Amino acid sequence: MTPHLIALLLASAAAQAPPTASPQAQADNAALAASLNWADEQDFDFASRGFLGSIPDGKIRNAKGDVLRDLADEAQFTGPAPATVNPSLWRNATLVAKNGLFQVADGIWQVRGLDLANMTVIRGTTGWIIVDPLTGAESAKAAMALVTDKLGKRPVVAVIYTHSHVDHFGGVLGVVNPADVAAGKVQIIAPEGFLEHAVSENVIAGPAMLRRAVYMFGTSLPHNTTGHVSSGLSSFNTPGTYGLIPPTDSITPASSNRIVDGVEIQFQLTPNTEAPAEMNLYLPAWKALCLAENANASMHNLLTPRGALVRDAKGWADYLVEARRRWGGEADVLFTSHFWPRWGKDHIGDYLLRHAQAYAFVHNESVRLMNTGLNAVEIGEAIKLPEPLAKAWFNRPNYGSLKFNARAVYQRYLGAFDGDPATLDPLPRADLAPRLIKQMGGPKKALAAGKAAAAQGDDRWAATLLSTLVRAAPDTPGAKAALAGVYRQLAWRAEAAPWRNFYLTGAQELEQGIKPSEPASAAGIAANLTVSMLLDSMSVRLVPERAIAPMTIAFEIADAKERHLVSIGNGVMLHEKGVTDPAQATLVVPRRALIGLIGGAVKAPDLIAAGQLSIKGDLAVLQRFMGLFQPPKPDFPLVAP
Repeated sequence: MTPHLIALLLASAAAQAPPTASPQAQADNAALAASLNWADEQDFDFASRGFLGSIPDGKIRNAKGDVLRDLADEAQFTGPAPATVNPSLWRNATLVAKNGLFQVADGIWQVRGLDLANMTVIRGTTGWIIVDPLTGAESAKAAMALVTDKLGKRPVVAVIYTHSHVDHFGGVLGVVNPADVAAGKVQIIAPEGFLEHAVSENVIAGPAMLRRAVYMFGTSLPHNTTGHVSSGLSSFNTPGTYGLIPPTDSITPASSNRIVDGVEIQFQLTPNTEAPAEMNLYLPAWKALCLAENANASMHNLLTPRGALVRDAKGWADYLVEARRRWGGEADVLFTSHFWPRWGKDHIGDYLLRHAQAYAFVHNESVRLMNTGLNAVEIGEAIKLPEPLAKAWFNRPNYGSLKFNARAVYQRYLGAFDGDPATLDPLPRADLAPRLIKQMGGPKKALAAGKAAAAQGDDRWAATLLSTLVRAAPDTPGAKAALAGVYRQLAWRAEAAPWRNFYLTGAQELEQGIKPSEPASAAGIAANLTVSMLLDSMSVRLVPERAIAPMTIAFEIADAKERHLVSIGNGVMLHEKGVTDPAQATLVVPRRALIGLIGGAVKAPDLIAAGQLSIKGDLAVLQRFMGLFQPPKPDFPLVAP
């Protein structure tokens, strides 16, 4: 091991510790550092191999010239690990800070570090095949400009979406023109079910997921050594404009091989792994295997802290085993939608095997412990990866965490209830917290107990005491500040970036209040909502007490030749497609105009004046219908009442 890396990764936390880093946090980080496999330096080579250069001035701008992100900020993530960052996560941060264009093989390149995901560029016979066009149009344009500068100008002839998460398709409008897709000049290839999941995954619970995503990705935190250092998957998500062009070609089990611009591509569908619709791909000409987001340089999430459907750990492991069986003995290089590639058949085979074993272990051991009577939290405390798996850096919990994943397996099989009658009908937080604080002798005693626990380095217990106090008596002098301090100590020892970001964002909001969130610019995604999806989103915003009396509304979608009947009554909204029953009021409107009307982007009088909206039947019923709904609260509190 080189002296440089020893200084970089194993420097004494005590020597670097700022005054606010507690002795226990330093000790915990030092203990973890002593257990890690620092002798394995392979990733430092892989992350730098093939570097061709980055954006000349390091700045990603929007159309107005405003700087959305300055890549020069990443230079701070080097040198010894500070006491305010877990040593394993600091290693992750130093690696994902590397940005620019990298050669993967003779004909394959990646743009990494400009956004949350990677953009892969494959040379076809006549143009570029793009795999995963980043999150926003602005970062995607910057990536393509870098590609053109280093590799020359060629047209984009195909775009492949590996899966249905926005960081892998949202930048498509910065790569291709929709008119070229419509004219057949550009193919858009995606796994079966992509469009449905891409636009629907966050429709129903979207507001709550987006609120929690602010915490998970630390979007309101400063990007520095006491704040956000890494997302775990990459350095930072560049703000921008999200778009979506629907696929022109869907990969199905019955049709999984393609020739795209002279390039043979073999696909492997992997539904319900990291995403509901996802696929791997193999390029025989280069012996290059792309595993999308199914394989990473970190453990992934079986249940993301922001919220989503629980993922299938067993199925995930099985698909990795299948990929290894099909291509592991043949592939010379393996690349993914995050992190860096891996070269060499032996390394690739070992990586696939131990990565698959890690997901299988989380599943199998969680179920074994579940069947001995442990609940989700207890399983999270008890489960430990076997040493041969844990020492592999690609199984370290820099993004997903073992505790959270074990709890996810429990939830997938048994749900949130742990079988204890005491938790069958628990008291809500607003009722429980004041009772507990009263039982402890009041706010002053609770505050003193929380501070005493923090002083002893018992921060998980301190967080329990102080968060209960803040919920019961938020105006208690010093309570929020004490809890914020505890959250920072927990953040500074967290190995998983989302955990660090959750703790630090909670501390920030305790001290500064909730900062209004910036609405995401995602009109291009919303434009692909079906009418049924739109009505689903409305049904979960209905205020029951306003909707007791029955009524019926019909939506006639002229351009799609669809009719949807909405029935209201007894506090519930139901909708049916293709039903011709009469309605009290009917709206005749194109789908895109209806999306704008429901979303508040356009007003009904303007649509009527433009000839895009007509109303038949009882106007008063329609007016009452529009008053039944309550908009979601985008900035609801998470750490205080």
